[in-house]
Amino acid sequence: MGLLSGLLGNASEVDAQAIEKELEMILMEAEQIQKAFKLIRDLLVFTDKRLILVDKQGVTGKKVEYHSIPYKSITHFSIESAGHFDLDAELKVWISGTHEPISKEFKKDKNIYDVQRTLAKYVSK
Repeated sequence: MGLLSGLLGNASEVDAQAIEKELEMILMEAEQIQKAFKLIRDLLVFTDKRLILVDKQGVTGKKVEYHSIPYKSITHFSIESAGHFDLDAELKVWISGTHEPISKEFKKDKNIYDVQRTLAKYVSK
């Protein structure tokens, strides 16, 4: 997927090595990035230890929130596919000890299934 897809809110898989450089201050020693998806400016990063949600904020994107979720803390998750009139797909992740899920919106896009498949792989370990 190209730049236009990213601007439209479609998730696109990004090179793990490029993201590793960007997250070197966040990653634990010997932690490996397995897959990463870019959603406009935000990232969903799957490592061998946890899910990292990167939320770039503000006009310049210099303010960044890193949300670290150990896979064992994820109680369940769901995806809602886009329809004919509702063009947004949605991923919801529930974490133990919280009532409200973390939610990420995707545009009408097939990559939400890749994200769900990757999440299922690591949560089931």
